[in-house]
Amino acid sequence: MANKLSITLTRSLIGRTEGQRDTVKALGLSKLHQTVEHDDNATIRGMINKVSHLVTVKEQ
Repeated sequence: MANKLSITLTRSLIGRTEGQRDTVKALGLSKLHQTVEHDDNATIRGMINKVSHLVTVKEQ
């Protein structure tokens, strides 16, 4: 596993469930094409799995 993950919001949150919106917000994303970095751990990986169709992930 990589030490850091670069997560980018690539799909809109319009029409998504509240749980998906909350997960994206908890990841620190609010605008399209915004990128944040997080440590690679099980919690972040679980959040990414929940919204994998909305984000792209790069391992660093």
